[in-house]
Amino acid sequence: MSDTDYLSALFPKTGETLKRERLANLPTPVSDITVDHPSGRHSLSIKHDNLTGDLYGGNKVRKLEYLLQHAREKHRSRIATFGSVGSNHALATALYSRKLGFDCTCFLSHQEKTPMVPATLNMHITSGTDLVRYGGSYAKRIATLRQHLWGKNAWVVPMGGSSWLGAVAFVNAALELAEQVATGVVAAPDRLYVATGTMGTAAGLAIGLALAELPTEVQAVRVSDPEIMNEEALRRLIAKTALMLRRIDGKIPADLESRVRIVVRDEFFAGAYARTDTATDAAVRFAEDQLHIKLDTTYTGKAMAALLSDFDNPELADKKFLFWNTYSSAELPVPDGEPLDKTALPPEFMRYFE
Repeated sequence: MSDTDYLSALFPKTGETLKRERLANLPTPVSDITVDHPSGRHSLSIKHDNLTGDLYGGNKVRKLEYLLQHAREKHRSRIATFGSVGSNHALATALYSRKLGFDCTCFLSHQEKTPMVPATLNMHITSGTDLVRYGGSYAKRIATLRQHLWGKNAWVVPMGGSSWLGAVAFVNAALELAEQVATGVVAAPDRLYVATGTMGTAAGLAIGLALAELPTEVQAVRVSDPEIMNEEALRRLIAKTALMLRRIDGKIPADLESRVRIVVRDEFFAGAYARTDTATDAAVRFAEDQLHIKLDTTYTGKAMAALLSDFDNPELADKKFLFWNTYSSAELPVPDGEPLDKTALPPEFMRYFE
């Protein structure tokens, strides 16, 4: 675990203001590989953010360093957050909250059935997460929040950890990549492919790459419903993050937002959150066979599908691609067949074990 903070090294006031709870194993490695594809042989770089944590990896750990530290500064005793039943964010939040001594409540909604959902729910049970079924009308959702949070001294972490503060974690991550480029570990990519659910990761990366003055264009591959992830919301998050950073440190360039290079890719969504299709399934198999990495069909498989599709574009033949792997490689030490404790689950969640 490294104490390197590339953002505060460049802009010291950010480090004085934005404290972190050191949770992640940083910097994460980056590697180059040559692959065989129907369009020919291609070189590809991989940023292994699947290795951010031994307890649980993936992109959420970087965000939680800032978000859980903020909860500690506010003297809260419980963390609450949102997601679907298979949410990587909800599970990572629960695991690291417990590690730091917080109680945790996760408000979870239904999703498509995927193979990882039962193990994810069992991991919540093992960790003592208070699991709450969340959905319905606005009035019902507000009533649910009041019922489970009133008087609990809770700090609410947004879905995906994607506030401006969560995005700052990936401003730092992009500067980490820029350092790896500067030291010759990897060539500067022309395109960076990343799965995008609640936008914090993609927004932060795009801002950080702009700060580093790298010409990389972020390919933000949408994996969530357009009501959650859309270009207008992404631009608002980028603007808010850049504004807050400038307020903290006046040396942050005033035109930072206009320097950002990011493109939203909608064509690999597959129709619903956590739903897969033939392109996603093929991308997951390709990653396992040729890259020797495990991807999921909800997030990273769709980002890889976008990258493989671009291999077919002759206009991009000379471009350098980098895949940002956000999927935790930590194995969940729980069974996935039956719930470990049925009483710890909302009755509606039993369907995922059928």
